Amino acid sequence: MPGSSDSSKIVEFPGPAAAPAAKPARPGFGSIDMRSDLVEEASKIIPEPPTLINLVSARVKQLNTGRPALVKTDHRMGAADIALSEIIEGKITPEGEEAE
Repeated sequence: MPGSSDSSKIVEFPGPAAAPAAKPARPGFGSIDMRSDLVEEASKIIPEPPTLINLVSARVKQLNTGRPALVKTDHRMGAADIALSEIIEGKITPEGEEAE
């Protein structure tokens, strides 16, 4: 990331190879980069990787279709970072679990 002073906290995931690059609906959304510190923190709350992945994926889809973020955001946060922050702050939980 240009201008980023701490790129060691970025975990890049490959995007879909066959799908053409789509323009995100809003700035900051549609990113496939996630901050590793947020992933680690969210993993403490949801320790099962498949559950965490599914929850983040579902929330990213919601954010990309225009649903509002449940946490304070800034222009540098992608949809995955927002979803992870929402998990960390207890704003979203897997189905069957109640939020605090």
